[in-house]
Parts: sequence; C-alpha cells; structure tokens
Amino acid sequence: MSPAGRPRVVVLDYGSGNLRSAERAVARAGADVTVTSDFDAALEADGLVVPGVGAFAACMEGLLSVRGDRIIARRLAGGRPVLGICVGMQILFSEGVEHGVKTEGCAEWPGRVERLEAHILPHMGWNVVDAPEGSRLFAGLDAGTRFYFVHSYAARRWELPVTPPLPQAKVTWCEHESDAFIAAVENGPLWATQFHPEKSGDAGARLLRNWLATLS
Repeated sequence: MSPAGRPRVVVLDYGSGNLRSAERAVARAGADVTVTSDFDAALEADGLVVPGVGAFAACMEGLLSVRGDRIIARRLAGGRPVLGICVGMQILFSEGVEHGVKTEGCAEWPGRVERLEAHILPHMGWNVVDAPEGSRLFAGLDAGTRFYFVHSYAARRWELPVTPPLPQAKVTWCEHESDAFIAAVENGPLWATQFHPEKSGDAGARLLRNWLATLS
C-alpha cells in the first residue's frame, strides 16, 4: 500500500498498446499506478495488470522479452493478484492459434485461444455477460450490464479440472452470434477479462474497484 493507503498497481509494459488507458482507469478506480517493465517493481506491487491488444503471437513475444511469463508465475506462486485484460487474458491459456499458426502461451490455464465462429468479426461493441453466482469481480453489477469488447479470438472452452480442496474457478461467459466464449475468469489470485473494463464506462470502473478491493 502507498502512504495514502491506496493499493500500488503496476501495469506491465511489454510493448502492447492500450497501456495509458488502462493506467488512467485503474488510477481513477483508486490505485497508485506505475507503467513499467521493471521485473522487481512488477513482482513487488500489490496488484499487476497485464493488458494486451493485437495478435497473440506478438503479445507473447513482447511478454517473453521482459520476462513477463516469469513475473506472472512468481506472483501467482506467492498468491499475489494479477489481472489480465483482452489479449492479456488470452496469453494466460496454454496456446493460441491464429491463421493456422500455433503459439505457446503462459499455460496458467489449459486450453486454446482460437477464432470465433461468427460471420461478423471482430466482435466489436457492447455485450452482456453471464457471470456466475457469487462472483466478486461482478459484485454490485446487474445481470444486464454491458461491457465493451473488441476481438476476433477467444477461449471457447474451460478445461481446468477441479482439484479439491482448491475452490472451483468462477467463469463468466458471453455469446457472439450464438458462439459462446469465456468473457472473464476468477481463479484464486488470477483474474482476467476478455472485454475492456477501461473502455466500459461506469460498469468497468466498478469492476476495477472490485478487483482493487482484493488487494488490501
């Protein structure tokens, strides 16, 4: 925590876009935010945000260049919160497949990120999600709340087995042209959203405050 009692959050800079909008949104939600690729700063922060836009392979290349995969793994091993956004969520899965090219991800969760089965892509604009009962990420938000998406790829299956006594992950779903995909995950200290909370107005701000509340 900062001297003012605000959680200290690092937005990981690994060459992906959308860093400043994520920085501003998390700061407005109540955190002291630093955008950096510094290994130690990212490890020591109260919370780490991993944003991401563009191609899975390019994001993984950038992430590996700053040892982001190791930062994420070490934080999670110590129970330190991490929030992935958009492609920053996708790279948490085992692999991504784009244009027939398979790229290994961070493998924090098993599964594949693949192209949505839809006539109109990207899936761009506002959409509702189906959050599970007891979700802390979506606490205080109505069932019909809309969030802003812009993507053509997503994880379309949840493959992490339940391993008692660890609690079952809470998985939020969304549909685009009847194709269901994972819109958010709450799995211990690792949370992620396929949509952009920093572009989702008041709903996104509430969601970020919910995440920051877990850092205290």
